[in-house]
Amino acid sequence: MEKFEGYIFTALCSTNFFISCLVFSRVTREQREPYMDEIFHVPQAQKYCQGKFNEWDPMITTLPGLYLSSVGVIKPIVWLAELSGDVVCSTAMLRFINLLFNCGNLYLLYLLICKLHHREKTRTASRRILSALSLSTFPVLYFFNFLYYTDAGSTFFTLFTYLMTLYGCHKTSALLGVCAVLFRQTNIIWVAFCAASLVAAKMDETWRVEQTKKKDEPKSQVPLNFSGVKKVLVFTVEFGTNPVHIKSVLLLVWPYVVVAIGFLLFIILNDGIVVGDRTSHEACLNFPQLFYFFSFTLFFALPLNVCYYRVVRFLQGLKRQPFFFVLLTTVILFLVWKFTFVHKYLLADNRHYPFYVWKKIFQRHELVRYLLVPAYVFAGWSF
Repeated sequence: MEKFEGYIFTALCSTNFFISCLVFSRVTREQREPYMDEIFHVPQAQKYCQGKFNEWDPMITTLPGLYLSSVGVIKPIVWLAELSGDVVCSTAMLRFINLLFNCGNLYLLYLLICKLHHREKTRTASRRILSALSLSTFPVLYFFNFLYYTDAGSTFFTLFTYLMTLYGCHKTSALLGVCAVLFRQTNIIWVAFCAASLVAAKMDETWRVEQTKKKDEPKSQVPLNFSGVKKVLVFTVEFGTNPVHIKSVLLLVWPYVVVAIGFLLFIILNDGIVVGDRTSHEACLNFPQLFYFFSFTLFFALPLNVCYYRVVRFLQGLKRQPFFFVLLTTVILFLVWKFTFVHKYLLADNRHYPFYVWKKIFQRHELVRYLLVPAYVFAGWSF
């Protein structure tokens, strides 16, 4: 059965690559010149191809992971095929690098699904394969496979980092995390997530041991009430102040801690997280961004989340805990009121969907952002 699944997945990868190549060919024919942010990325990569590693476009705000990986792929081709660097480092060839990352993302997603759900006997081979395909062709990501952007490579190294964490190869995972950060500085959050998942697993293990000692049945979920929250908080404090537990956690997550310290040093030496032009990338509190994320997730999971059964469950939860939902709604309204931030780039370029979302929905009326709060609550609950 596993051998048959391997054949099916190999055929799927080949088909996916073939179709992506057809789309890539059409995109390249229609748009031969650098498009949108490619006007910064392509010339910078071409400088790296020429060995000019000390030249940097100040308009680029991410680290050079994309360009370094491109040179790592392209240079051997130049040497082996004796091709001109100008030909191999053309816009089309640089874009093709992301098609390779796309294939890698499909494979990594498949491995992650197999690893995360290996105990689920009901999850058939076809379901695993189709889940991986569905995620790898996620529209927002798939679009950038045909342009020279950081998205595909950033996703590849982030997924690879998490996969190595699940396999217990923490040094390798931390090293891959550095590669992910070199594509996008914000990927340090995913490195922290990998470390936090290990800490959570250690805490869960300790919790189960302590519950067994108390002759209580270990529960996978603690009731969401005052006593349950208090119990978790007390356990967390005890765990975090116990030298034995601290030592065991540090021995587990030290590779990620090294990456975090290195990133902190980078911020101090660079005087900020952004390289290049900082005028349009200043840090600010933008809490509604979390609500946009919930809504975004709800939209793409609409058939799963917006069904009769889930809506009824949500309404039942509203009825059982009205005070909690009123309090939550009030907090969200306040955050939307005080912390909504509209970046100037959002409305400066009509070549992306957020421009139309903001213009057609949020700018209809100043009250629209508040009227969407109930949808945020449902989206957050569904998530």
